[in-house]
Amino acid sequence: MSISSHVPPGINLPALQRYFDTAVSETAGPLTVGLITGGKSNLTYSVTDGLHNWVLRRPPMGPLTPTAHDMAREFRIVAALHGTGVPVARAVTLCENTEVLGAPFAVVSYVEGRTLRDGDDAEKLSSEEAKRCSRALVDTLAQLHAVPYDEVGLTGFGRPDGYLERQVRRWRGQWDRVATRELTAVDVLHQELARSLPHQSISAVVHGDYRIDNTILDSSDVGRIAAIVDWEMATLGDPLADLGLLQVYWDPVTEPVLGVRHAPTANTGFLSADELAERYSISSGLHIANLGFYRALGYFKMAVIAEGIHQRYLAGETIGDGFDRVGQAVPELLESGLDTLGARHP
Repeated sequence: MSISSHVPPGINLPALQRYFDTAVSETAGPLTVGLITGGKSNLTYSVTDGLHNWVLRRPPMGPLTPTAHDMAREFRIVAALHGTGVPVARAVTLCENTEVLGAPFAVVSYVEGRTLRDGDDAEKLSSEEAKRCSRALVDTLAQLHAVPYDEVGLTGFGRPDGYLERQVRRWRGQWDRVATRELTAVDVLHQELARSLPHQSISAVVHGDYRIDNTILDSSDVGRIAAIVDWEMATLGDPLADLGLLQVYWDPVTEPVLGVRHAPTANTGFLSADELAERYSISSGLHIANLGFYRALGYFKMAVIAEGIHQRYLAGETIGDGFDRVGQAVPELLESGLDTLGARHP
């Protein structure tokens, strides 16, 4: 984990110290905070008092899309999944008082482990380790989707009925909120997705941004996931949306959005996108149909997210490096979505 040594933007250290002293009983002394490298959505920080380690998450600065960056939802899902067998951090505290840091934030326990943040990390694995890692990624996703959400207190966490139709409509609406330009491909892909909506067979907890660097691997065994992180987009819906988006992340077209060397293509041991889907079908016991739709929806979603990041970059509201190329990926993502559906390009 790489962190900065000074108090990073987005943190009021005296106010945070007062909050921890009151709300986190295990706090044993002065806090030190660092910005964890990586991440272009919610800001993620390490927090320590010298004896205990935590992770703090808060929304980014600047304009926010209305359905993302919800700290209460992220905290609730992590708390609910604790004890289900799905690997998650321990939920510590949720602060919805914006007077502390200027925005709501959530704190969870720090999970020791290893994160494959980029291709440089991925190529250090042996081929066998890469294969085992990608299998664990899929198997853990299937495990998440098997959680009986109504039995763990997540009834009402989302509206699974009509999930796909709402996703298509919502991401089109969010494009209008963050767009910095006009792209005809947005309308064409939106229309094709709306026209080809599949029937949703089951409902499950959906992570919403499931990818290799949103997991923490066991320090001594990359074939075991120690924790799934970054739950800001979690809801109840169609589990195949997670699988389709995972396949999108397996495409190097996403590299500029992630801002790092593409991990899945850096090691030939990783399963292919098609092998991921096959493994998921075996692990989950689900019949996979219309996967092209879910993958195209993932490209559409990724394009809108990238445009939102690009908007914040143009406004000077991003923190860190690697934002200058994100906007270039948007047309390519839209084109990939159209290709997946076999649709005519604008």
